[in-house]
Amino acid sequence: MPEFRRRDFLKTSALGVAAAGAGLAAPSGAQQVLEHNWSNYDWGSGPPVPDRLNQGPFSNYGADANAPGGEVVMATSPSRDIVPNYGMGLTVYVSGDIGPPRLPGQTLEQSIEDLIKLPFVQKVYLRPNWREVQRRPGRLDFPDWWTVTFDLARKYGKRVGFRVMLENPDFPEPGMPDFLMAKVPYVTLKGSWPGDPSQVRYRKKHAMPRYDDPAYQAAFDELNALLADRYNGSPDVEYMDTMMYGFWGEGHSWPYEGNPFSNNAVAQATMLRMLETQLRAWTRTPLATNTQPDFSNVGNAAVLDRTVRSGNWIRSDTIFIENTQIEALSNRPPWVAAISEVPMTRGDLDKLGMVDGVTMNEQVIAHVLGVGANYFSIWNWHDISADHVLSYYDKYPQVIDHAARRIGYRIYPAFVWPFERDGGGGMVVGLANDGVASPPGVVRLTLSEPNGTVVASGSLDPGYPRPTGIRQAMLSWPARRDWAGLRLRAELEVKGVRHLLRWACAQRLESDGSLTLRRNLPST
Repeated sequence: MPEFRRRDFLKTSALGVAAAGAGLAAPSGAQQVLEHNWSNYDWGSGPPVPDRLNQGPFSNYGADANAPGGEVVMATSPSRDIVPNYGMGLTVYVSGDIGPPRLPGQTLEQSIEDLIKLPFVQKVYLRPNWREVQRRPGRLDFPDWWTVTFDLARKYGKRVGFRVMLENPDFPEPGMPDFLMAKVPYVTLKGSWPGDPSQVRYRKKHAMPRYDDPAYQAAFDELNALLADRYNGSPDVEYMDTMMYGFWGEGHSWPYEGNPFSNNAVAQATMLRMLETQLRAWTRTPLATNTQPDFSNVGNAAVLDRTVRSGNWIRSDTIFIENTQIEALSNRPPWVAAISEVPMTRGDLDKLGMVDGVTMNEQVIAHVLGVGANYFSIWNWHDISADHVLSYYDKYPQVIDHAARRIGYRIYPAFVWPFERDGGGGMVVGLANDGVASPPGVVRLTLSEPNGTVVASGSLDPGYPRPTGIRQAMLSWPARRDWAGLRLRAELEVKGVRHLLRWACAQRLESDGSLTLRRNLPST
């Protein structure tokens, strides 16, 4: 956001900081949100659609026909190619919990480029610690690998998703920047985390900051304002993970008991306030909130509920997980994207996890597709490198190729019915979705001349077309004209930003991803 807007944002946020101290209480009327079934739950109608197209029913015959004489003149079929649209795709990790790859005999730039240029990935992901992106108040200080990643992602035409980790058990230092350390106390967590002491997480003395401290809240507001000033609505960014409580910012401090707050009501109120800070800052870029069960009693269900109702997205950090996470991923509203992060094994024989002729990666991918995810991680946990990814892909390419061609939504105009009515004309377009997920937003259709002159346009209901069935929509014009030669283009609108949507059909497309309409079926 421009500088003056950033100042306004910080001023508005500051009004609530005074209430964020140790005496913070839940907002008046706030209630605990409990786990619930997501199917048939009332999430509202989704994002607004001001220019909604008529989506039927349509009739071809009789005096009251609204698409009189319409016959299917053109049909398209699903593509077998990777279709790299916004809101979906395989996502390669450049950094996870322990930073970017630093490989012997290879520059950092080369290691990162080798990952980003993998042909079967469409998106890139980063997960730095707070202290790595900000060293002093009032400005950001990105590490070299952050800048290198964004430059290379832009070079290869791939957007970046990221999260700034507020705390990280796999990093030896605290999450907070040094300039906050003397202002905000850390509270030692109760319990133990037994394991191999050669790993940081098992020898580190784990503590959490007083998130509700006014100094912490003010710094958190500023962090979001600074990040959003540069990246909110940026064409380089796909989404940002919500910064949540605890380890990796996932909403928990498992296996430790309790939390650092004075009571659980304060915990929920604080985390909701921090979500509102992010919602105010990130008005044009989706936030993705973890579906983590509320092990630490910090209000995760309330944060997740607010996320979905505000038109943002959800994510999970593995697939063989709790029932509640599978329920949320599987039965989310259709306009909400699901991001699935699951580590992959390398291709070494002793790493494959082969059982009954099925590798662990194949098991994982099948279940990610089963919950209808929009994104899947290409990631070797704590062992990131392109060579490790390829060590599996070179042996079992069909597993990852299948995921790249099924993940997310894959929309194409399966039916075209032109008609004439009342001195004008139009067409009904029947849209199919060959993917496993719905489009996470509102699909907008535009019918235009080859020179770009718009003939008709409008939008579908949020989350349509779904992965089963045909969604019909009518585009009409006032005067009679020939429909053949018109171009049908689609966009996906998410949080007020329109992204070009390339049709996922086998038929030839124009360079902008649109389809030139023509008869390709015999006349009846």
